[in-house]
Amino acid sequence: MNQAGSGCSAAEPYALRVMGDSMSPEFNDGHIIIVDPGMPAISGAFVVVDYDGDTTFRQFIIEDGKKYLHALNQAYPRTEIKGEYAIRGVVVQRSGRRRKETKHYY
Repeated sequence: MNQAGSGCSAAEPYALRVMGDSMSPEFNDGHIIIVDPGMPAISGAFVVVDYDGDTTFRQFIIEDGKKYLHALNQAYPRTEIKGEYAIRGVVVQRSGRRRKETKHYY
């Protein structure tokens, strides 16, 4: 069911603009990502996630029974998920200013 004033349902893909360099070099500042809330979040998937009071974009990693949020830029720490979290969706496409920057992930 749509929220009042919303043009899409919670299950429809949506677009977000990448801000910052935490996911560089794969996702640069200004890239547009398409997020599909209906895709399963498997290990290695790029996800938009609510965790520890923030909504962030990271790679979801499962290793040895533990779950992590991994920034591709090594200047940012890998975070072990130790509490409640909610995956808002899985990144299925990236677009940039040039057509060659478009990439599909699923």
